[in-house]
Amino acid sequence: MGEAKPLEFGVNLNNREPLIARDYSISDLLDMSQTVEGLGFDSVWVGDSLFSKPRYEAISLLSAISQRTKRVKLGTACLVTSPRNPLYLAMEWATLDVLSNGRTIFGPCAGNPEVGVKREFAALGLDFDKRFGIFEEGLAVIRELWTAGKTSFHGEHFNYDDVAFFSGTEMGPLMPIQQPPPFWIVSNPRLVTNAADEKMVQTMKKACRRVLKYGEGWMTCCRAKHPEELIEQLGYFNDVAAETGDNADRLTVSYQVTLNIGDSEESARKAFGEYIGKYYPELSKAMDLSNWGPVGTPEQIIEWFRTFAAAGVDHFICRFGSLDQFGQVERFARDILPALRAGSISIER
Repeated sequence: MGEAKPLEFGVNLNNREPLIARDYSISDLLDMSQTVEGLGFDSVWVGDSLFSKPRYEAISLLSAISQRTKRVKLGTACLVTSPRNPLYLAMEWATLDVLSNGRTIFGPCAGNPEVGVKREFAALGLDFDKRFGIFEEGLAVIRELWTAGKTSFHGEHFNYDDVAFFSGTEMGPLMPIQQPPPFWIVSNPRLVTNAADEKMVQTMKKACRRVLKYGEGWMTCCRAKHPEELIEQLGYFNDVAAETGDNADRLTVSYQVTLNIGDSEESARKAFGEYIGKYYPELSKAMDLSNWGPVGTPEQIIEWFRTFAAAGVDHFICRFGSLDQFGQVERFARDILPALRAGSISIER
């Protein structure tokens, strides 16, 4: 068993919302980052999409947020890195880490199999079916630049000879403050694999190998009715770590949960459904909305968090499925966060 890990809570600032809600502007989003920090949350997050689910660009926003906050960690949930050139991305994120004084959490993902995401890859001239190979090679390149200051990576998709953000006239290579910023690799195999039994097991173990090879954390979401699946996959992490001589306990387990707090379950569910239908027009039709996260009274929400904390989550990224972002954040901080903090829920893994 590993050391006990205290629970942490972050807020996804919904950088798509200013495009779908009249009363939530980009200025409100920046103000929200300060509100979240002032209310005692541990992190703030933004999402990413090119044009299938348009939103304001993640790294630019986090750069602005880095100047409006002082303490909270800043992350992406998630940043689709496979369509991005890893050299530019490494430089951009290193700059963000310096701007924030070393507060970033790098949350990369490969891209999910929505029709809209496939269209993004096609528009960029990329083979969607090769996204995981591109994704992993990109992570290797970025990690080497952030730790060694240069890369001579040679792979199927990227080939570099002694590349560095250094010409010889600078004091040293352009580097992040954290070397490296923690990688919380996104993996949601239950969302992309319909097969059961052995094929599913192999898919999940492959995802575990990727996270353990490249990351300091695992980020997942969207199976909010199934804490047993989280426990199952953590077991596969331990199995793979035992095979490779790694230690799965070192990983931070983060869970992005979309929720709505109401005076009754009925009112919360209605508001939640309307919101998600606008935010994810394609996925909301294909998925059981109850798997996005809990909706209902504060007591119901608290029970859900306790269940998933007991299953092994260390860091919750809370996204509020409501047009009233400030009201939801403030209510969570008032009616839910103290109960979870006071419960001293810490998990030994």
